[in-house]
Amino acid sequence: MRSESNEMMSEEMCVVSGDPSNLRTAGTKISGNPIRRESIAERSSCDIDPAALTARPDPKKIPAQLRKEFPRFQDETRRHRKILIRLKEDSQFARSTVQLSFALLCIWIGIEFAFFVKWGMSGGTAPFVGRPPGVEGFLPISALISLKYWLHTGVVNSVHPSGLFILVAIVVVSLLLKKAFCSWLCPIGTLSESLWLLGQRLFGRNLKINRWIDYPLRSLKYFLLLFFVYSIWQMDVAALKTFIDSPYNKMADVKMYMFFADITTFALWTIIILALLSVVVKNFWCRYLCPYGALLGAVSWLSPLKITRDVTTCIDCELCTKACPSGVKVHAERRVWSDECMACLSCVEACPVKECLSMKSGSSARATPRWVFATLIVGVFVAITGMAMLAGKWHNGISNEEYLRRFQNINTPLYQHSGGEVPAYGPND
Repeated sequence: MRSESNEMMSEEMCVVSGDPSNLRTAGTKISGNPIRRESIAERSSCDIDPAALTARPDPKKIPAQLRKEFPRFQDETRRHRKILIRLKEDSQFARSTVQLSFALLCIWIGIEFAFFVKWGMSGGTAPFVGRPPGVEGFLPISALISLKYWLHTGVVNSVHPSGLFILVAIVVVSLLLKKAFCSWLCPIGTLSESLWLLGQRLFGRNLKINRWIDYPLRSLKYFLLLFFVYSIWQMDVAALKTFIDSPYNKMADVKMYMFFADITTFALWTIIILALLSVVVKNFWCRYLCPYGALLGAVSWLSPLKITRDVTTCIDCELCTKACPSGVKVHAERRVWSDECMACLSCVEACPVKECLSMKSGSSARATPRWVFATLIVGVFVAITGMAMLAGKWHNGISNEEYLRRFQNINTPLYQHSGGEVPAYGPND
């Protein structure tokens, strides 16, 4: 009985051989049994092994007209040309390059800021190093308050102006280009990705959390986001200005530095536990706890560009889903709307079929080349922050003399923060 069934399957499979357009036909139900679609267009006979009917398609069997072109950079002998061509052809190489460059920039900002704090804590006796404005990118709450104040008054505050424009740049990138900031520019995202890649190397795989646990955990970052948004939403213009001009906010970046420089045992173990969880679970912090990621995920729903799958050429190999670090079932979607999609293009790079997966503004729109997408991510961010620099809205208005005075009082109650409120202060504080 099984032999007859297999013969019937083989006979019906003969119909699709020789025509690439019939790749979809191989995924239909034959003799009442669902089978996985196979790339069988190049098979010249009907002698099919029944075991192969449940196997995933071999990319080598994809018809030539549907197969991705061989990367040109591998044939290039000149090193600089090879790098340039690979940046254009290999999205993951381009992404790694952008990630490394941005991470090094953040490290440089951190080093500069450490020397600035050393100068301030010494009372001005240590060699002076200017405060890097980019450090304000690590003050998201202050930036959100500055954003609301700007929208209500049209005034860019002079305390942390660069933080405001860094936030605007990040949100605009997400609005136009999905949640690309997280996978291309964010230093925390880069660190998180490095940790789970380390886990893959050490253990051969990462832990996949059951969806009934995964969904509630993913909601945590949205609860955190709602808490912060609600707290800021309740503040009127007067309350916003009170916070912005407070001694605490003026030294918030220094307080953040001191938190890590003199970290408590509890905070240190919290970071260690999060790091260990990130080794075994892909993007643990980003996926479950980052309120910034929740904000960008919500904004990314409005992005016109989304990963789009061509169902007419898809061979259902599921390599795209396997490559996705966010666990999105790309192979089952025509357009990926998921708020977890970070536009890393790993799925696009993994797909063996030419132009089957691409970043598009619509199903019938023209695909955005991967190198163009990468250029847009960096370009939009640099353009917005660059305009702030040119407009004189990058450096804050706090003088070095004021900083020295505040450094000497940094440990007083005036610079503490409790219960979501800043301490009362006078005009000379």
